[in-house]
Parts: sequence; structure tokens; C-alpha cells
Amino acid sequence: MPKILLLTLSLTVVVLTAVATIVANSYFSKPLSKSEIDIAVNQARYLYNQKKSSGEDLSLGPCLSNALLPNWVLDIAHNPRQTIDDLPQNQCPAFREGRAAHFVELDPEGNLIRAR
Repeated sequence: MPKILLLTLSLTVVVLTAVATIVANSYFSKPLSKSEIDIAVNQARYLYNQKKSSGEDLSLGPCLSNALLPNWVLDIAHNPRQTIDDLPQNQCPAFREGRAAHFVELDPEGNLIRAR
């Protein structure tokens, strides 16, 4: 089989797979409701306050929960983001590994950075 034909077939498969993935993700994923985000943020603040009042050091930006709610994690990060926030030990494994699709990020003082 000529190399150019093999290359063309390979690229075609890659492009078709990418398109199918994009279409499937947009078709099957339901958008988050404002109330679901609000519940996650409120739960995150509650858990943050528990950890903070128990004296836990949050300055390094740890993951506070891999199961904040079903499919949600709670991560502490800096705003603006610092290189320490990108270290695997400071990120939630459930989100990194794809077991959770949503996250709430609070800064070390408990302020909301983002939720999605």
C-alpha cells in the first residue's frame, strides 16, 4: 500500500473520530443549571469553612474534595493562577482522571474563582 494512501486513510479516521466525538459530546451532555452550580458553590463554601476552621493549611492549593457532589470536585487555587496550582498533588484526581466532569475553584481565602 502506498504511503500517501495510508496517510490519507489515517488522517480521515482521525478527523471522523474527532467530529463524531464533538457531535456526541454536544448531543449527550446536558448544560448545567444555575441552581446546580449554586448548590455546588454553597457546598464548596461549607466544606471550605470546615477545613479552614479545623486549621488545615490551604495555602498550597490542595484538592479539598473528589466528591463534593456527584460528578463535582472542590479545588483550591490561586488567583491569578500559580505554578503550584498545576502540580498533580494539588489537583483533584477525580477531575484529572475524568471521573468528575465539574469543579468549583476557590482561592485560599475562600473566594470563588470559577465553577463549571
